Amino acid sequence: MSRNAVVTGIGVVAPSGNSAAHHWDTVLAGENRLTPIAAFDASRYGCGLAGQVGGFDPEDHIDRKLIVQTDRWTWMSLAATAQAFADADLDPAQLDPYRMSVALASSSGGNHFGQREMQRLWTGPNRTVSAYQSIAWFYAATVGQTSIAHQMKGPASVVIAEAAGGLDSFAVAARLIRRGADVVLAGGTEAPLSPYALACQQSSGWLSPSRDPRRAYRPFDTDATGFVPAEGGAVLVVEEESHAIARGVPYIYGEIAGHAATHDGRRSRPHGVVAEDLPSDQLAAALRLALDRAGAAATAVDVLFADALGVPAADRAEAAALREVFPAGVPVTGQKALLGRAYQGSSALEVATALLAMREGLLPAFGTATPHADLDLIPAARAADVDVAAVVARGFDGFNSALILRRHGGMS
Repeated sequence: MSRNAVVTGIGVVAPSGNSAAHHWDTVLAGENRLTPIAAFDASRYGCGLAGQVGGFDPEDHIDRKLIVQTDRWTWMSLAATAQAFADADLDPAQLDPYRMSVALASSSGGNHFGQREMQRLWTGPNRTVSAYQSIAWFYAATVGQTSIAHQMKGPASVVIAEAAGGLDSFAVAARLIRRGADVVLAGGTEAPLSPYALACQQSSGWLSPSRDPRRAYRPFDTDATGFVPAEGGAVLVVEEESHAIARGVPYIYGEIAGHAATHDGRRSRPHGVVAEDLPSDQLAAALRLALDRAGAAATAVDVLFADALGVPAADRAEAAALREVFPAGVPVTGQKALLGRAYQGSSALEVATALLAMREGLLPAFGTATPHADLDLIPAARAADVDVAAVVARGFDGFNSALILRRHGGMS
Protein backbone atom coordinates (compact mmCIF):
# COMPACT_ATOMS: atom_id res chain seq x y z
CA MET A 1 0.00 0.00 0.00
CA SER A 2 1.36 3.42 -0.94
CA ARG A 3 2.06 5.87 1.84
CA ASN A 4 1.69 9.38 0.49
CA ALA A 5 3.34 12.33 2.21
CA VAL A 6 1.09 15.37 2.55
CA VAL A 7 1.51 18.72 4.32
CA THR A 8 -1.04 19.39 7.04
CA GLY A 9 0.44 22.28 9.04
CA ILE A 10 2.54 25.40 8.36
CA GLY A 11 4.51 27.53 10.82
CA VAL A 12 6.39 30.69 9.83
CA VAL A 13 8.80 33.00 11.62
CA ALA A 14 10.28 35.32 9.01
CA PRO A 15 10.85 38.95 8.00
CA SER A 16 7.43 38.74 6.35
CA GLY A 17 5.69 37.96 9.65
CA ASN A 18 5.53 35.54 12.53
CA SER A 19 2.70 33.40 11.25
CA ALA A 20 1.66 31.88 7.94
CA ALA A 21 -1.21 34.38 7.67
CA HIS A 22 1.04 37.41 8.21
CA HIS A 23 3.60 36.02 5.80
CA TRP A 24 0.97 35.53 3.09
CA ASP A 25 -0.41 39.06 3.54
CA THR A 26 3.10 40.50 3.19
CA VAL A 27 3.78 38.45 0.08
CA LEU A 28 0.54 39.52 -1.60
CA ALA A 29 1.17 43.16 -0.73
CA GLY A 30 4.68 42.96 -2.20
CA GLU A 31 6.16 44.66 0.87
CA ASN A 32 9.91 45.14 0.99
CA ARG A 33 11.20 44.04 4.41
CA LEU A 34 14.92 44.68 3.88
CA THR A 35 16.28 47.01 6.58
CA PRO A 36 19.65 48.11 7.99
CA ILE A 37 21.19 45.43 10.21
CA ALA A 38 20.09 46.19 13.77
CA ALA A 39 21.78 43.51 15.88
CA PHE A 40 25.23 45.17 15.68
CA ASP A 41 27.10 47.98 13.96
CA ALA A 42 27.56 46.76 10.39
CA SER A 43 28.96 50.03 9.03
CA ARG A 44 32.39 48.48 8.46
CA TYR A 45 30.95 45.57 6.49
CA GLY A 46 30.39 45.52 2.76
CA CYS A 47 26.77 44.52 3.32
CA GLY A 48 24.55 46.63 5.58
CA LEU A 49 21.05 45.36 4.86
CA ALA A 50 19.24 42.19 5.91
CA GLY A 51 15.84 40.58 6.15
CA GLN A 52 15.21 40.59 9.90
CA VAL A 53 12.51 39.00 12.02
CA GLY A 54 10.67 41.67 13.96
CA GLY A 55 8.39 41.45 16.96
CA PHE A 56 9.75 38.10 18.05
CA ASP A 57 10.17 37.54 21.81
CA PRO A 58 11.35 34.00 22.60
CA GLU A 59 9.73 34.17 26.03
CA ASP A 60 6.36 34.18 24.28
CA HIS A 61 7.13 30.74 22.89
CA ILE A 62 9.81 28.96 24.92
CA ASP A 63 10.52 28.26 28.58
CA ARG A 64 13.25 30.50 30.01
CA LYS A 65 15.34 27.49 31.03
CA LEU A 66 15.52 26.41 27.42
CA ILE A 67 16.17 29.93 26.12
CA VAL A 68 19.49 30.16 28.00
CA GLN A 69 20.57 26.83 26.50
CA THR A 70 19.77 27.59 22.87
CA ASP A 71 20.32 30.05 20.01
CA ARG A 72 17.99 32.44 18.19
CA TRP A 73 17.89 30.07 15.21
CA THR A 74 16.50 27.33 17.47
CA TRP A 75 14.02 29.70 19.14
CA MET A 76 12.50 30.58 15.79
CA SER A 77 12.28 26.95 14.76
CA LEU A 78 10.58 25.92 18.00
CA ALA A 79 8.07 28.75 17.61
CA ALA A 80 7.35 27.79 13.99
CA THR A 81 6.96 24.15 15.03
CA ALA A 82 4.33 25.05 17.63
CA GLN A 83 2.44 27.02 14.97
CA ALA A 84 2.61 24.11 12.52
CA PHE A 85 1.25 21.64 15.07
CA ALA A 86 -1.57 24.03 15.96
CA ASP A 87 -2.38 24.58 12.27
CA ALA A 88 -2.53 20.82 11.74
CA ASP A 89 -4.66 20.42 14.90
CA LEU A 90 -2.17 17.80 15.99
CA ASP A 91 -1.00 17.12 19.54
CA PRO A 92 2.20 15.05 19.36
CA ALA A 93 1.67 13.93 22.97
CA GLN A 94 -1.29 11.86 21.74
CA LEU A 95 0.70 9.95 19.12
CA ASP A 96 3.16 7.07 19.14
CA PRO A 97 6.52 8.82 19.73
CA TYR A 98 8.38 6.22 17.66
CA ARG A 99 6.28 7.04 14.59
CA MET A 100 7.18 10.74 14.67
CA SER A 101 10.40 12.17 13.26
CA VAL A 102 12.23 15.45 12.74
CA ALA A 103 14.02 16.25 9.45
CA LEU A 104 15.13 19.89 9.43
CA ALA A 105 17.76 21.62 7.32
CA SER A 106 20.67 23.52 8.83
CA SER A 107 23.69 25.47 7.65
CA SER A 108 25.65 27.68 10.01
CA GLY A 109 24.31 26.71 13.43
CA GLY A 110 23.93 28.92 16.49
CA ASN A 111 25.61 32.13 15.39
CA HIS A 112 24.25 34.49 18.02
CA PHE A 113 25.07 32.20 20.92
CA GLY A 114 28.48 31.44 19.49
CA GLN A 115 29.29 35.11 18.90
CA ARG A 116 28.47 35.99 22.50
CA GLU A 117 30.59 33.18 23.88
CA MET A 118 33.53 33.91 21.60
CA GLN A 119 33.54 37.53 22.74
CA ARG A 120 33.32 36.36 26.33
CA LEU A 121 36.31 34.09 25.75
CA TRP A 122 38.37 36.89 24.18
CA THR A 123 37.54 39.64 26.64
CA GLY A 124 36.65 37.99 29.97
CA PRO A 125 39.29 37.57 32.66
CA ASN A 126 38.35 33.93 33.24
CA ARG A 127 38.48 32.99 29.53
CA THR A 128 35.53 30.63 29.83
CA VAL A 129 32.44 29.92 27.78
CA SER A 130 28.98 28.68 28.70
CA ALA A 131 28.52 24.98 29.34
CA TYR A 132 25.82 25.13 26.65
CA GLN A 133 28.15 26.42 23.93
CA SER A 134 28.68 23.04 22.29
CA ILE A 135 24.99 22.12 22.11
CA ALA A 136 23.64 25.61 21.27
CA TRP A 137 26.09 26.33 18.44
CA PHE A 138 26.06 22.77 17.01
CA TYR A 139 24.31 22.60 13.62
CA ALA A 140 22.10 19.71 14.85
CA ALA A 141 20.87 21.63 17.91
CA THR A 142 17.47 22.55 16.51
CA VAL A 143 16.64 19.00 15.45
CA GLY A 144 17.72 17.68 18.84
CA GLN A 145 15.82 20.27 20.86
CA THR A 146 12.67 19.83 18.75
CA SER A 147 12.67 16.06 19.07
CA ILE A 148 13.17 16.34 22.84
CA ALA A 149 10.52 19.03 23.29
CA HIS A 150 7.85 16.99 21.53
CA GLN A 151 9.14 13.49 22.35
CA MET A 152 9.50 12.61 18.69
CA LYS A 153 11.57 9.44 18.97
CA GLY A 154 11.67 8.28 15.37
CA PRO A 155 14.72 8.88 13.17
CA ALA A 156 16.09 12.42 13.47
CA SER A 157 17.83 13.96 10.45
CA VAL A 158 19.83 17.14 9.91
CA VAL A 159 20.00 18.02 6.22
CA ILE A 160 23.07 20.00 5.14
CA ALA A 161 23.12 21.47 1.62
CA GLU A 162 22.91 25.22 2.32
CA ALA A 163 19.81 26.67 0.60
CA ALA A 164 19.11 23.39 -1.21
CA GLY A 165 18.76 21.66 2.16
CA GLY A 166 15.43 23.35 2.81
CA LEU A 167 13.96 21.36 -0.08
CA ASP A 168 15.93 18.21 0.61
CA SER A 169 14.36 18.03 4.07
CA PHE A 170 10.98 17.38 2.45
CA ALA A 171 12.46 14.50 0.46
CA VAL A 172 13.78 13.03 3.72
CA ALA A 173 10.35 13.52 5.29
CA ALA A 174 8.60 11.76 2.40
CA ARG A 175 11.07 8.86 2.61
CA LEU A 176 10.46 8.51 6.35
CA ILE A 177 6.71 8.48 5.70
CA ARG A 178 7.15 5.68 3.15
CA ARG A 179 9.19 3.74 5.70
CA GLY A 180 6.52 3.89 8.38
CA ALA A 181 6.52 7.29 10.09
CA ASP A 182 3.17 8.98 10.57
CA VAL A 183 4.35 12.54 11.22
CA VAL A 184 7.59 14.31 10.25
CA LEU A 185 8.64 17.92 10.75
CA ALA A 186 10.43 19.39 7.71
CA GLY A 187 11.80 22.76 6.65
CA GLY A 188 14.28 24.92 8.51
CA THR A 189 15.22 28.31 9.90
CA GLU A 190 18.40 30.36 9.87
CA ALA A 191 19.87 33.21 11.97
CA PRO A 192 23.09 34.35 10.28
CA LEU A 193 23.17 37.97 11.43
CA SER A 194 26.12 38.23 13.80
CA PRO A 195 29.53 39.86 13.16
CA TYR A 196 31.40 36.59 12.71
CA ALA A 197 28.65 35.03 10.58
CA LEU A 198 28.39 38.08 8.33
CA ALA A 199 32.16 38.09 7.84
CA CYS A 200 31.97 34.45 6.73
CA GLN A 201 29.17 35.22 4.29
CA GLN A 202 31.06 38.17 2.85
CA SER A 203 33.93 35.89 1.89
CA SER A 204 31.81 34.59 -0.99
CA GLY A 205 31.87 38.00 -2.64
CA TRP A 206 28.17 37.56 -3.38
CA LEU A 207 26.53 39.85 -0.82
CA SER A 208 25.04 43.04 -2.20
CA PRO A 209 26.88 46.22 -1.14
CA SER A 210 23.84 48.41 -1.81
CA ARG A 211 22.30 50.29 1.13
CA ASP A 212 19.09 50.99 -0.80
CA PRO A 213 16.45 48.32 0.04
CA ARG A 214 14.74 48.93 -3.31
CA ARG A 215 17.90 48.24 -5.30
CA ALA A 216 19.94 45.92 -3.14
CA TYR A 217 18.56 42.53 -4.24
CA ARG A 218 17.59 42.32 -7.91
CA PRO A 219 17.49 38.72 -9.17
CA PHE A 220 17.56 38.29 -12.96
CA ASP A 221 18.34 41.99 -13.34
CA THR A 222 21.27 43.23 -15.42
CA ASP A 223 22.04 45.61 -12.53
CA ALA A 224 22.10 42.84 -9.89
CA THR A 225 24.90 43.23 -7.35
CA GLY A 226 24.38 40.16 -5.16
CA PHE A 227 21.97 39.02 -2.50
CA VAL A 228 20.93 40.28 0.92
CA PRO A 229 21.14 37.82 3.84
CA ALA A 230 18.16 37.13 6.08
CA GLU A 231 17.00 35.18 9.09
CA GLY A 232 13.89 33.09 9.71
CA GLY A 233 12.18 30.34 7.76
CA ALA A 234 9.37 27.83 8.08
CA VAL A 235 8.61 24.46 9.67
CA LEU A 236 5.88 22.27 8.18
CA VAL A 237 4.08 19.17 9.36
CA VAL A 238 4.41 16.36 6.81
CA GLU A 239 1.99 13.53 7.51
CA GLU A 240 1.04 10.17 6.06
CA GLU A 241 -2.14 10.81 4.08
CA SER A 242 -4.38 8.10 5.54
CA HIS A 243 -3.21 8.96 9.07
CA ALA A 244 -4.18 12.60 8.53
CA ILE A 245 -7.59 11.70 7.12
CA ALA A 246 -8.32 9.15 9.85
CA ARG A 247 -7.75 11.68 12.63
CA GLY A 248 -9.89 14.31 10.89
CA VAL A 249 -7.21 16.81 9.89
CA PRO A 250 -8.70 20.25 9.21
CA TYR A 251 -6.95 20.74 5.88
CA ILE A 252 -4.39 19.12 3.62
CA TYR A 253 -2.35 21.74 1.80
CA GLY A 254 -0.76 19.49 -0.77
CA GLU A 255 1.23 16.39 -1.57
CA ILE A 256 4.99 16.05 -1.85
CA ALA A 257 4.85 14.63 -5.35
CA GLY A 258 8.47 14.48 -6.45
CA HIS A 259 11.98 15.56 -5.55
CA ALA A 260 15.48 15.30 -6.94
CA ALA A 261 18.90 16.55 -5.88
CA THR A 262 22.03 16.83 -8.00
CA HIS A 263 25.49 18.32 -7.65
CA ASP A 264 27.52 20.35 -10.13
CA GLY A 265 30.69 18.45 -9.31
CA ARG A 266 32.75 21.63 -9.10
CA ARG A 267 33.29 24.57 -6.80
CA SER A 268 31.18 27.70 -7.19
CA ARG A 269 34.42 29.72 -7.52
CA PRO A 270 33.21 33.00 -6.07
CA HIS A 271 35.23 35.88 -7.43
CA GLY A 272 32.62 38.53 -6.79
CA VAL A 273 29.46 39.11 -8.77
CA VAL A 274 31.36 39.07 -12.08
CA ALA A 275 32.30 35.42 -11.64
CA GLU A 276 32.40 33.10 -14.61
CA ASP A 277 29.11 31.51 -15.57
CA LEU A 278 28.00 28.74 -13.27
CA PRO A 279 26.77 25.46 -14.77
CA SER A 280 23.08 24.94 -15.50
CA ASP A 281 23.00 21.29 -16.55
CA GLN A 282 22.65 19.76 -13.10
CA LEU A 283 19.90 22.16 -12.01
CA ALA A 284 18.01 21.25 -15.16
CA ALA A 285 18.64 17.56 -14.44
CA ALA A 286 17.21 17.92 -10.94
CA LEU A 287 14.06 19.57 -12.27
CA ARG A 288 13.54 16.95 -14.97
CA LEU A 289 14.05 14.09 -12.52
CA ALA A 290 11.72 15.64 -9.92
CA LEU A 291 9.01 16.06 -12.56
CA ASP A 292 9.51 12.48 -13.72
CA ARG A 293 9.21 11.17 -10.15
CA ALA A 294 6.04 13.21 -9.71
CA GLY A 295 4.61 11.84 -12.94
CA ALA A 296 4.11 15.41 -14.14
CA ALA A 297 4.87 16.99 -17.50
CA ALA A 298 6.66 20.31 -17.57
CA THR A 299 3.53 21.85 -19.11
CA ALA A 300 1.54 20.84 -16.01
CA VAL A 301 3.52 23.17 -13.71
CA ASP A 302 1.44 26.24 -12.85
CA VAL A 303 4.15 28.19 -11.05
CA LEU A 304 7.85 27.89 -10.27
CA PHE A 305 9.55 29.44 -7.25
CA ALA A 306 13.04 30.35 -8.40
CA ASP A 307 16.29 30.23 -6.46
CA ALA A 308 16.92 33.83 -7.59
CA LEU A 309 20.38 34.36 -6.11
CA GLY A 310 20.85 37.87 -7.47
CA VAL A 311 24.38 37.05 -8.67
CA PRO A 312 24.46 37.49 -12.48
CA ALA A 313 26.44 34.32 -13.15
CA ALA A 314 24.07 32.22 -11.05
CA ASP A 315 20.97 33.91 -12.46
CA ARG A 316 22.09 33.26 -16.03
CA ALA A 317 22.63 29.59 -15.20
CA GLU A 318 19.23 29.30 -13.54
CA ALA A 319 17.49 31.03 -16.45
CA ALA A 320 19.21 28.65 -18.86
CA ALA A 321 18.04 25.63 -16.85
CA LEU A 322 14.46 26.90 -16.77
CA ARG A 323 14.45 27.54 -20.53
CA GLU A 324 15.74 24.01 -21.10
CA VAL A 325 13.17 22.27 -18.90
CA PHE A 326 10.24 24.58 -19.75
CA PRO A 327 10.64 25.45 -23.45
CA ALA A 328 7.02 26.64 -23.55
CA GLY A 329 7.65 28.84 -20.50
CA VAL A 330 6.42 28.74 -16.92
CA PRO A 331 5.25 31.53 -14.57
CA VAL A 332 8.13 32.34 -12.22
CA THR A 333 7.90 33.89 -8.77
CA GLY A 334 9.85 34.22 -5.53
CA GLN A 335 10.04 36.79 -2.75
CA LYS A 336 13.69 36.74 -1.67
CA ALA A 337 14.26 40.15 -3.24
CA LEU A 338 11.82 41.58 -0.69
CA LEU A 339 12.63 39.41 2.33
CA GLY A 340 16.30 38.49 1.90
CA ARG A 341 17.95 35.12 1.50
CA ALA A 342 17.82 33.01 4.67
CA TYR A 343 19.56 30.06 3.02
CA GLN A 344 17.67 26.84 3.97
CA GLY A 345 15.09 29.01 5.75
CA SER A 346 14.15 30.73 2.50
CA SER A 347 13.66 27.55 0.48
CA ALA A 348 11.50 26.12 3.27
CA LEU A 349 9.54 29.37 3.36
CA GLU A 350 8.91 29.19 -0.38
CA VAL A 351 7.46 25.69 0.04
CA ALA A 352 5.03 27.25 2.51
CA THR A 353 4.26 30.06 0.07
CA ALA A 354 3.63 27.60 -2.77
CA LEU A 355 1.18 25.62 -0.64
CA LEU A 356 -0.61 28.80 0.45
CA ALA A 357 -0.87 29.80 -3.21
CA MET A 358 -2.56 26.47 -3.92
CA ARG A 359 -5.03 27.01 -1.10
CA GLU A 360 -5.83 30.61 -2.00
CA GLY A 361 -5.85 30.22 -5.78
CA LEU A 362 -3.42 33.10 -6.23
CA LEU A 363 -0.02 33.45 -7.87
CA PRO A 364 2.11 35.91 -5.87
CA ALA A 365 4.22 38.41 -7.77
CA PHE A 366 7.93 38.04 -8.27
CA GLY A 367 9.82 40.12 -5.72
CA THR A 368 10.91 42.82 -8.17
CA ALA A 369 9.28 44.30 -11.24
CA THR A 370 12.33 43.53 -13.36
CA PRO A 371 11.30 42.28 -16.82
CA HIS A 372 13.29 39.40 -18.28
CA ALA A 373 13.32 38.45 -21.93
CA ASP A 374 13.63 34.71 -21.27
CA LEU A 375 11.54 34.28 -18.12
CA ASP A 376 7.88 34.86 -17.32
CA LEU A 377 8.40 36.74 -14.06
CA ILE A 378 4.96 37.32 -12.53
CA PRO A 379 4.58 41.14 -12.38
CA ALA A 380 1.57 41.30 -10.03
CA ALA A 381 -0.43 38.84 -7.95
CA ARG A 382 -3.18 37.22 -9.97
CA ALA A 383 -5.90 34.61 -9.53
CA ALA A 384 -5.04 31.17 -10.88
CA ASP A 385 -5.71 27.51 -10.24
CA VAL A 386 -2.46 26.18 -8.80
CA ASP A 387 -2.51 22.40 -9.10
CA VAL A 388 1.23 21.78 -9.49
CA ALA A 389 4.03 23.96 -8.16
CA ALA A 390 7.79 23.58 -8.48
CA VAL A 391 10.36 25.01 -6.08
CA VAL A 392 14.08 25.07 -6.88
CA ALA A 393 17.06 25.93 -4.70
CA ARG A 394 20.82 25.96 -5.13
CA GLY A 395 23.33 25.59 -2.33
CA PHE A 396 26.80 27.10 -2.29
CA ASP A 397 29.44 24.97 -4.00
CA GLY A 398 27.19 23.04 -6.32
CA PHE A 399 24.08 21.71 -4.59
CA ASN A 400 20.84 21.68 -6.61
CA SER A 401 17.39 20.65 -5.44
CA ALA A 402 13.93 20.61 -7.02
CA LEU A 403 10.64 19.85 -5.27
CA ILE A 404 7.27 19.25 -6.94
CA LEU A 405 4.10 19.88 -4.94
CA ARG A 406 0.64 18.76 -6.02
CA ARG A 407 -2.72 20.05 -4.85
CA HIS A 408 -4.75 17.81 -2.56
CA GLY A 409 -8.50 17.75 -2.23
CA GLY A 410 -8.16 19.06 1.32
CA MET A 411 -10.43 18.36 4.26
CA SER A 412 -13.26 20.42 5.62
